[in-house]
Amino acid sequence: MAACLGRAQMTVAPDKPDGVYQVGDTVHWTVEWQGQSNAPAAHYTLKSGGLTDVGQGNLNFSNDAAGIETRFATPGTLLVEVQWQPENATHRAVGGAVAAPDRITPAASMPADFNAFWKAKIKELKKVPANPKLEAAASGKPGVAYWKITMNNIRGTHIQGQIARPATGQKFPALLIVQWAGVYGLQKSWVTDRAAEGWLALNLEPHDLPIDEPAEFYTEQSAGPLKNYWSIGNDNRDTSYFLRMYLSCYRAVEYLKTRPDWNGQTLVVMGDSQGGQQTIMIAGLHPKDITAALALVPANGDTLAPDVGRAPGWPHWYFNTEGKDPAKVREASRYYDIANFARHIRCPVLVGLGLRDETCPPSSVLAAVNEMTSPKEVVILPKSGHQDEHGTQSFYNQRRYGGWLPALRQGKPAPIEQH
Repeated sequence: MAACLGRAQMTVAPDKPDGVYQVGDTVHWTVEWQGQSNAPAAHYTLKSGGLTDVGQGNLNFSNDAAGIETRFATPGTLLVEVQWQPENATHRAVGGAVAAPDRITPAASMPADFNAFWKAKIKELKKVPANPKLEAAASGKPGVAYWKITMNNIRGTHIQGQIARPATGQKFPALLIVQWAGVYGLQKSWVTDRAAEGWLALNLEPHDLPIDEPAEFYTEQSAGPLKNYWSIGNDNRDTSYFLRMYLSCYRAVEYLKTRPDWNGQTLVVMGDSQGGQQTIMIAGLHPKDITAALALVPANGDTLAPDVGRAPGWPHWYFNTEGKDPAKVREASRYYDIANFARHIRCPVLVGLGLRDETCPPSSVLAAVNEMTSPKEVVILPKSGHQDEHGTQSFYNQRRYGGWLPALRQGKPAPIEQH
């Protein structure tokens, strides 16, 4: 990763371009300084699993380059963090690597009553009539029809979203699009672009909020009732904020199945980060109905990872315990951990993860991926953090938009590749 200040930047990279090693391998890291001045005084920290400090020291630069050597003794990931003088938030760069990525397993087993819990929650949902309501609106795209949609959810809450499809035709493959974290409205193009390609596309607002209010509305919600929404009720599996969100996805799949314009064959779900979390969840909760699941840097994986010295995925329940009983928060997190849904998935899955991701660390994603027994394509992005900075996630997007979605839309098998 390159961290920049003006024209000066520091980069950290392992000697293997793909960042993938085997147990016993030595990693030769190169730290390079690019700037008009000589390399500043810099310090490195090695973090096993993105969390546990396993070494640190000062860097010795020669011709603006310095080296670090590490060795993988066990399967896992390693994050190298470099900070330089004067230390501040911008004077920081990281690099990542992984050893035996297919051998990283979850820190905790699935709760014995995991399936029973979700069966009971679905039963609760089904007692509430969905009552879908569609409001037609201009799509802004020729040949595409568009609606806003609302449905009922548990405990007096609602599901809000948008749906689009080609204006002509009888039956279409369905695509459920779920959203990343934050409090914001939905852009029409997120469904109309897919509808123009031939999809019946449904896009869910993560929260019980209107989808097209001014930006100020969402800012106020984020600072007010939805501030740190991920921690609301997180000390009880029955009150977690994610319960309503997860059941929104379940109901969305059920709704798509009832539409007369669905082709009855293809129902795909996709999302990034929190959307990737929902994607893996719903593919596990709806194993017979989802045709394929596409998740980029999925969140909420390996929630008890710190118990084995690794960093958990966002929203980091393990540490998000202020004013609460930590044991209760951590126990509740197990019922929302994507690893426990992943083992129920039966459809093909495309997953992308970044070796420099500190929000949804690669080990937290791999712990879930390795629970999947269905066909899967795992795209390891060596230069990517959580965001698509400088196109670092472009290969995954090529596989998603150039490979998987076109094939699935045409009713073909998922074009799984091994990397």
